[in-house]
Amino acid sequence: MGLLDSIEGLAGGAGGQAGQQGGVAQALIQTATQHPGGLEGILNGFRQNGMDQHVNSWVNPGENQSITPDQVQQGMGSSMLGEVAQRAGVSPQVAQMALATVLPMVVSHFSRNGQVAPQSELGSLASSFFGNHG
Repeated sequence: MGLLDSIEGLAGGAGGQAGQQGGVAQALIQTATQHPGGLEGILNGFRQNGMDQHVNSWVNPGENQSITPDQVQQGMGSSMLGEVAQRAGVSPQVAQMALATVLPMVVSHFSRNGQVAPQSELGSLASSFFGNHG
């Protein structure tokens, strides 16, 4: 099962909310490819805000610990959240809610052996995952 299939399954099927969540996930990856430090740099914001346990659960095999929309705001900050929302074509509030669901999945999907994919590989990995979905 691919990443977008997982997102759609959580959202209850194709279209609507699943489409928004898929768009937000894609926007997150696009933002991460341009963020200093890539996805790991984004995760450092969560670590600095006391969410080490959450991040560790996402990058290591096992159960992904959930987060709330408020924790998304706290970990990412308004500027980055706004950038993801703009790329996805949704409001920051919609992006915040979608990221509470998709961020743990995206991080887990792009992590191997406790390490997040390097920024240099993130774009091509994302293109292959998102580009093949139809």
